[in-house]
Amino acid sequence: MEFKRDKYLNKLIRYRNNSLIKVITGARRSGKSYLMNTLFYRELISSGFSDKNIIRFAFDNDEDIDKLEPYFPEEPTKIYSKKDVYLVNSKKFRAFIKDNINDNEPFVLLLDEIQILDNFVGTLNAFLHHESLDVYVTGSNSEMLSSEIDTKFGGRSSRVHVLPLSFSELITGLDMPLNDAWNKYIYTGGIPLIYKFDESDRLNQLKSLVNEVYLRDIVGRKGVRDITSLSELFALLASCIGSPISPLSLEKAFKNIRNKSLSNDSIDSYVSDFEDSFIISKALKYNIKGKSYINSPYKVYFEDIGIRNALTRFRQIEESHILENIVYNELRYRELDVMVGEINISNKTDRLDKNGKFIYDRKPVEIDFIANDGDKKYYLQVCLNLADQNIINREKRGLCSIGDSFKKIIVTKDGLPPRRDENGFLIIDIFDFLLKEDSLEL
Repeated sequence: MEFKRDKYLNKLIRYRNNSLIKVITGARRSGKSYLMNTLFYRELISSGFSDKNIIRFAFDNDEDIDKLEPYFPEEPTKIYSKKDVYLVNSKKFRAFIKDNINDNEPFVLLLDEIQILDNFVGTLNAFLHHESLDVYVTGSNSEMLSSEIDTKFGGRSSRVHVLPLSFSELITGLDMPLNDAWNKYIYTGGIPLIYKFDESDRLNQLKSLVNEVYLRDIVGRKGVRDITSLSELFALLASCIGSPISPLSLEKAFKNIRNKSLSNDSIDSYVSDFEDSFIISKALKYNIKGKSYINSPYKVYFEDIGIRNALTRFRQIEESHILENIVYNELRYRELDVMVGEINISNKTDRLDKNGKFIYDRKPVEIDFIANDGDKKYYLQVCLNLADQNIINREKRGLCSIGDSFKKIIVTKDGLPPRRDENGFLIIDIFDFLLKEDSLEL
């Protein structure tokens, strides 16, 4: 079973030999290594590049690390900073690379989990001075964020952020009807590795990923001492997808549900840790009329639905909330800048002013998503079904109040063809939205 990752692969192909460091980021197990070491490697070979001139090295692989032992034997190959957390000696690694390349031939370096290399920035910057080297690296945490990379490499990097499988990618590897594939996707998500296991083992594998990979990685890197609170907050966030939250609201919920206290600062720090590990994504609110961002409350969405479901022990599979999360991820997959919209609407009350006229209250109404793509902007509402007129009125109310000419879209799950309503709003079924590359332009 193999899933196509053509969007990311084509980007790497475009970046070949551009004299920049190609940085592939994403959560652990999202498919970064497979993209680089299998799909891109295969593309290099098929294009005629010599296998002997491709050096693949994984810094979390002891067999690769053992190759460094002969170099500067008086120095340790692994530099331990704390229990079970180490960095690879960059001096040894540079000597290994120097021993395996020359300036007369082109070489490609495919370096996995580069953040485990001591002083990786200095090492990669040194490689930039070798015209014969074309360098690709993967990284799994905040040290590889685009803003950090741009600063550290002085703008000499190209970034590819890999999300877990989109629905369109998932169905390239599953031979089954769309509805069956959808039911699997909203339950077990898009971590490619999970689909290598029998269906009966997938849920246990997802639970293991949560505890043995994601939480363990954060604890090791951040030195978190209160592991129980970290784990419990992680589960609480999984129950909040699609709902406005803030450190204060999480503090209250934590106390009510877990019957224990966790400070605002700790909650804010833990949420940032999850975000830095590319496990969750924060969507800030944007007031459309006021043209201003609202830092709190915000919404949290999971980069993979299967991980989110594992945190709830697969007990909160509400398709409506999951649908919203999937639409958010799809917009990010298409590399749009996404935020949650808010617009104030006047509501007529039963109260009268001194002149006997009805008083109007201003109430904020939410637009699920505002997605920006350069000079293009899209407003989206996400609703599982539009069977009831009250639901239709609710979903359209905010869109009708915006007043600009940018496209308004309602994503639903009704199996009907895309169409426009009397307001000119595009109403589109989730499968058309996810599977048609130009669905935003219909």
